[in-house]
Amino acid sequence: PAVPRLEAGSPQPLGANWTGRGTNFAVFSAHAEQVDLCLFDATGRDEIARLALPARTGDIWHGFLPARFGGPGLQYGYRVHGPYEPARGHRFNPAKLLVDPCAQALRGEFRWHPALHGAVWGRDGVPSHEDSAPYVPRGEVVDGSFDWGKVRSPNVPWRDTIVYELHVKGFTQLHPGVPPELRGKYLGLAQPAVIDWFKRLGVTTLELMPVQAFVSEQFLHDRGLANYWGYNPLAWFAPEPRYAVDDAVAEFKQMVKALHAAGLEVVLDVVFNHTAEGNEHGPTVGLRGFDNSVYYRLPPQRNHYVNHSGCGNTINFDEPAVRAMVVDCLRYWATEMRVDGFRFDLAPVLGRTASGFDRDSPFFAALRADPALAYLKMIAEPWDVGPGGYQLGHFPSGWSEWNDRY
Repeated sequence: PAVPRLEAGSPQPLGANWTGRGTNFAVFSAHAEQVDLCLFDATGRDEIARLALPARTGDIWHGFLPARFGGPGLQYGYRVHGPYEPARGHRFNPAKLLVDPCAQALRGEFRWHPALHGAVWGRDGVPSHEDSAPYVPRGEVVDGSFDWGKVRSPNVPWRDTIVYELHVKGFTQLHPGVPPELRGKYLGLAQPAVIDWFKRLGVTTLELMPVQAFVSEQFLHDRGLANYWGYNPLAWFAPEPRYAVDDAVAEFKQMVKALHAAGLEVVLDVVFNHTAEGNEHGPTVGLRGFDNSVYYRLPPQRNHYVNHSGCGNTINFDEPAVRAMVVDCLRYWATEMRVDGFRFDLAPVLGRTASGFDRDSPFFAALRADPALAYLKMIAEPWDVGPGGYQLGHFPSGWSEWNDRY
C-alpha cells in the first residue's frame, strides 16, 4: 500500500472533517513545536503512520489526508512536541497519545494505567517516556450525512416548556417497552413506548444528563467503581459510545429525529468547566498535551491548577481560542446533531475572567452573537466552587437558571 502523505489543508473547521475528497485535520496549539497525526489500522491497535501536520495558520496546525489513504471509519490520534516545563505551565509529551479535542466520534476503551501520566510518578518535573497509546481511545473520522426528512425542531416556547431530566442509560436500562438490545442506548429513548410515556405526562423537553464522551476518575476505578453520571468529559464533540449499539453519531441523530417527530425537544447537560485530566497528578490524554497553559486556568505557581470546578482543573474562558472551540462545539451539537438547547454544568466558570464572574463576559457575548445559538434554550447551573461562585439570578438576559430558592 502507498505510504500516506498529507497536503496542507485548511485551518477550519477544527477536528477531523470528511469532505468527500479526503479528511481535513486541524488542531489548536500556541506553544507546540510539532504536531504529529497518528493513523491506526482498522482494529485501532497498530499505529500505521505518524505524519507531522505540514501547515500552521496562526496557532492552528493542519493537514489534509486524500481519500485514497483513508476516510470515514479511519481511527487517529495526536502526539504533540514541545517543552516539558511544568513550572512554566507547559506539559508537552509526545510519548502520550492524545484524543483530538474536536473528535466527533471515539473508538476503543479508555483504561487507567501509569503510562497515561505525563510525568514519572512522584517526579512532576521529569517527563515519562512510556507510550500511552494502548490505553487511550482513538478519534474516528465520521461521515455525518443523515436523512432528517421533513422533521424539524418543535421550538417549544419557554412559557409552555416542561422539562424532564433523565439519564440515557438509567431511563432505558430496565424499561419493559424497550427491546433488550436497545436498553441503555440512545435508540432506547426513540422507542414508541418511551415516547408515549412522555407525551402522556405532558412533557415537552428532555434534558439528557451528560452524553459527551466521558471516563471514570481514577479514584473510582481504583475502588472498583465507575462514574455513572458522566460529569467527567474526555471529548466534548463526541457522543458517549457506550450508549450506542455501534455508531454513536448516527444513533444519536436517529434518537433526536424520533423525539422531534413526536414534538419533543432535546436539551443536553454539557460539561465545559473541567475535563477528565484532573490536576497535576492526572493523565495527559487531551487538552493538557495540546497546550496546557492555554486551555486551563493556572495559578502563579503554574505547575498546579486553579480548581473552581472541584474536579481538579478549570477551563480557561479568558482565552479566545478556548471560547471559540466551545462555541464551535455548541454549534456542532445544535446544527449537526440538532439539539434544542443546553444546560451548563457549573456555569459560572463560563463567565469567569481574571477578575471574577462577569455576566457580560466575552463567552456570553459570543453566544448572543451566533445565529445558530442565540435563540436556543440556555440553562445555567448558576454556581461553582470558586470565589463568588453563587451567581443565581446573575446570568445574561435570555438565560434560564436552576433555582434552588424556588
